[in-house]
Amino acid sequence: MGAIKKPTAKMLLNPVHAISMGFGSGLSPFAPGTAGTLAAIPLYLFAAHTIPWSISHPQSFIMLIVAMIILGSVCAHYTGKELGVTDHGAIVWDEVVGYFITMFVLPYAAMSWLEIALWCLFGFFVFRFFDIFKPWPASWVDKNIKNGFGVVLDDAIAGVFSAVVVYFTINFFGG
Repeated sequence: MGAIKKPTAKMLLNPVHAISMGFGSGLSPFAPGTAGTLAAIPLYLFAAHTIPWSISHPQSFIMLIVAMIILGSVCAHYTGKELGVTDHGAIVWDEVVGYFITMFVLPYAAMSWLEIALWCLFGFFVFRFFDIFKPWPASWVDKNIKNGFGVVLDDAIAGVFSAVVVYFTINFFGG
């Protein structure tokens, strides 16, 4: 990689950079990862409302997540090369993927809008916790896989940890 460059709003004109930078949320001067996760919430709500799926028939949502991982890995790799650092803070598509994985377990169709809003907020905080503290194997991936796939994979793993917490919390408190 070359010299580290500062990301600019002009980069968003390139669709690859726009995706990897969470449609601009990664340009936040304060906590871009948190901004990227916040940007994931309306994307998740749109997808969950649009794509027919359930926990018992998850195929379409799983296909969406796999596509997001593949697309995000390619875009993150390209943007990382452009910015001169593999996992630049402006690259936040990995947070979007991690949040989608976190919310995969939400029984969306069976909930009211208020319940959905509360669980989305809970999922946001749980995911941010695991994304920041990166339990193993996410920490191993973060340190050892230095490409676009590694950028996305460590957050996907954090999303799995988060999904487990959300799932058991929903089942304990009801959803």
